[in-house]
Amino acid sequence: MRRLGARLGRKDFDIILVERNHTHVWKPLLHEVAAGSLDANLDEIGYRSHGYRWGYRFFYGSLEAIDRTARQVIVAPIYDDDGSELVGRHRLRYDYLVIAIGSVSNDFGTPGVKGHCLFLEDRHQADRFRLKLLNHCLRVSRTMSADPAEDVSVDIAIVGGGATGVELAAELYNAASSLRHYGLEVFDETRMRVTLIEAGPRILPVLPEALAKAAHEELEALGVRVLANTAVSEAMEMGLRCASGEEIHADICVWAAGVQGPRILEDLDGLEVARSRQLVVLPTLQTSRDERIFALGDCCFFKPEGAGSPVPPRAQAAHQMASTAYRNILHLIAGETPEPFVYRDKGSLVSLSRFSTVGSLMGNLVGGRMAIEGRLARMIYVSLYRMHLLAVHGWVKGLALILVGQVNRVVRPRLKLH
Repeated sequence: MRRLGARLGRKDFDIILVERNHTHVWKPLLHEVAAGSLDANLDEIGYRSHGYRWGYRFFYGSLEAIDRTARQVIVAPIYDDDGSELVGRHRLRYDYLVIAIGSVSNDFGTPGVKGHCLFLEDRHQADRFRLKLLNHCLRVSRTMSADPAEDVSVDIAIVGGGATGVELAAELYNAASSLRHYGLEVFDETRMRVTLIEAGPRILPVLPEALAKAAHEELEALGVRVLANTAVSEAMEMGLRCASGEEIHADICVWAAGVQGPRILEDLDGLEVARSRQLVVLPTLQTSRDERIFALGDCCFFKPEGAGSPVPPRAQAAHQMASTAYRNILHLIAGETPEPFVYRDKGSLVSLSRFSTVGSLMGNLVGGRMAIEGRLARMIYVSLYRMHLLAVHGWVKGLALILVGQVNRVVRPRLKLH
C-alpha cells in the first residue's frame, strides 16, 4: 500500500485498504505481545494516519464477498458493542483487487481445540493470552504468599513445534523471570511449566537438524518439556489428551500447529481454491480464474514449476510477493506484460528470546547449510524487524522509529502487565 500510494498518489488513482483492524502489528512479533515482552501500543501502526501520509484510503470493515462481474468488493456491516448497526453493507468498485487476508490456525479437526485452546493469529488473541497468563501468575503468587510450601505452578501447553511455538515457549520464561520486579515478589520462572508438543519427529523442521537439536536442548535447559512424535487427539478444559493416552494438564493451551486459508475463501465467487483453502494463483500472482485479482501471502497457493511443494506461508514469502504484485499492477496499468514471481528462500531464524537465536541463511543459495547461532543470529533477527519498519514507513520515519525503539528499551518497563 505504501509503495502504491507513494508512486500513484490520489490525483488519478483511488487506492483503498479494506481491513478489519484499526492498526497493524507485525505478525512474527505476536509471541512477544502474548508474553508481555512487547508493548504493541508502542509498535502498532494506525492505518488512518499511515494512509493519509502515503496516499491511500483506509476503509474499516471485513470482506464478506466479491462480485467479479461488477468488479466490486462487498464489505460486511459494522456493528457496535451493543449489536446496533453502525455502517451498513458496502460495495467498493475495483479495477484491480489484491487479496492478502492471511491465514487462520488449522486444528486438523481435533476435538475440543476451538473451545479450549487459544491461538496467536492477531493482536486481540495475543492480548487475550497475556491477560490469562498474568491472572494465573497472580493466582500462583498469592497462593505461595499464603503458604510458601504449596507446590503450585502455571502450566502451559503449546501444540506445534514450529517457529511460533518454540519462540513463545522461550519468551514465557523470559517474562516469568521479570515478574518478581513488578509486584509478584514470590513468583519466578521455576513456577512456569511449559510443555511443547510436536507431532513430527523433531521441532523446527525448516532448520537443519543440528540447529533444531540445539534449540531443543536450549528449551530443555530453560525448563520446557519438549515432546516430539506426539500427536494430540483431544483438547479438554484442563489440558490435552495425546494419541498415546497420556493426559497433559494445562491452565492455558495454545494451538500453533499449522495454518490454512480463512473459510471465506472457499466460496469467493468461483475463484479456484486449493485443499488448504488458499487461492490458487498463476506465476504472476494473478488468481487462476480472474487476472484482475491478485492473491499474496498466507492466503495464496503458488507451486513453482518443478517444485516439490508450494511456497511456504512465511513472512519473507509475503514480502517478496507484495513487491512482485506491486510491479505487476504497474505493468498492467501501463499495458505491459506482468512478470513471474520468483521465490528466493533467504533462510530461517528462530529467536529463543534473550537466551539464544538459531537459524540458517540463504536457504536456496547454499542449500540451507549456512548455520548461524548466538549474537550474530540475534543481530540479524532484530534487523528483520527494522527492515519491516523501513518498508512500511520509509527511510526517514523508519530510522526515527528504530532510534525511538532503542530509547524505549531503556526507559520503558520490560513487561506490559495490563
